[in-house]
Amino acid sequence: MIGSGKLNEECAVFGVGLTTEEAVGVTYNGLLALQHRGQEGAGIAVMNDRNIICRKGVGLVSEVFSGDELEKMPKGRVAVGHTRYSTTGTNSKENVGPFVTEYLTGRIATTHNGNITNASEIRKALSGHGLQFSATSDSEVVSSLIAYCITKEKHALPGVIQAAKLLRGAFSLIIASSKNKLFAVRDPNGFRPLCLGKNESGYAVASESCALEVCGFEFVRDILPGEVIVIVNGEITSQNVYLNKKEENRGLCIFEYVYFARPDSVVDGLSIYEARYNMGVILAKEYPVDADVVCGVPDSGLVAASGYSAAGGIPLVSGFIKNRYIGRSFIYPTQTQRDSAVRQKLNPLTANIRGKKVVLVDDSIVRGTTSEKIVRSLKNAGASEVHMRISSPPFRYTCHYGTDIDSGENLIANKLNLDEIRRKIGADSLGYISIGGLKEACGNCTLPFCTACFTGNGLSVRAKKGIFEDVVASRW
Repeated sequence: MIGSGKLNEECAVFGVGLTTEEAVGVTYNGLLALQHRGQEGAGIAVMNDRNIICRKGVGLVSEVFSGDELEKMPKGRVAVGHTRYSTTGTNSKENVGPFVTEYLTGRIATTHNGNITNASEIRKALSGHGLQFSATSDSEVVSSLIAYCITKEKHALPGVIQAAKLLRGAFSLIIASSKNKLFAVRDPNGFRPLCLGKNESGYAVASESCALEVCGFEFVRDILPGEVIVIVNGEITSQNVYLNKKEENRGLCIFEYVYFARPDSVVDGLSIYEARYNMGVILAKEYPVDADVVCGVPDSGLVAASGYSAAGGIPLVSGFIKNRYIGRSFIYPTQTQRDSAVRQKLNPLTANIRGKKVVLVDDSIVRGTTSEKIVRSLKNAGASEVHMRISSPPFRYTCHYGTDIDSGENLIANKLNLDEIRRKIGADSLGYISIGGLKEACGNCTLPFCTACFTGNGLSVRAKKGIFEDVVASRW
């Protein structure tokens, strides 16, 4: 996504428990496959003779582990890795995972994808017991809580379980601990994805199945909401620690299917590609238009554009050439240069759009600034009409479980109606998929969805309102 007008990806977590000492290299490859979920930082921690060696930094995976840096990492059978997008805390090396925490009888390294809504309360309680913090990320709080609970329970598994029960919000966790143990935990709502893979060398856990396939692991299954998995010496055990969790409180973030996940991943039983293609098909039925060509905004709108083209009987063309060599760290010192960011990343393919009525498919409109620039660029390149179609409903409400939009004032659909948004972005027509249509497109998913960002009624909203009881104080 480009500029400040779009959502940003979530973090990614990856971990392996092997019978061979190839954990670091496998984890590096897994993080490369998950780079789309976070480009601000990366890190790997490996178990080595009861010690945990961690390397991390700001930048892409290949930047943090460039040159000899990967070769300097020790060999080991258990490793965890993290790519960061900062939903909480500033973007600094200290806030990049994994977080290594020492306690009386050992060490753990923790990676976390999600957002902990009671992190400040936990931090305050732990600080009262003498624990110190060097970062501002809620992931550091999670690691410290786990170490504290392991100390109290005197064993790793009961400690991990107790810590998980104290957390509120969204969390997919992978934890490496002493004695070459790897733990994986998914929150009881199943808000963020986590899946398990296996090969002849052992097991891997990842945010998305595409990373398992890239690293040579066969997808086994998704980790269930509320499930804790333990991998040690190539063997696996699991238990669900939230057996009484109400089914209606479960809710996978719908934006995993709309945008966050890679198209070649399968999340909770549903192909991301299939879901996005279906979104395009349903969009064509809900908002048909007389047009000459269909094109998608790279990369998130491409699959839905294919579905729209097929269902609407309108030719699919490439509307843009994407410059993939600019890199993530472009800095624009003036407003004029910032306004040119879209042109530098995406350049309209004039031969396909000049004189044409264009259906432009994208995944979302958040602030509207990026959509406005893209529509203008197509018209400047000669498109006679631009009809915008969005594969998610209007984004009207703040998400408190990890999406980086923290104020309704930043959301264009929170302030303007459909026609006002259309005029603001300069489109000739505008259509969003309905909530019912989106759920239909994702109907084969094995979990229900959280759609609070569209409806104002869902898990992340209830969390902010305090409907999930705070049990931290009573359990210290």
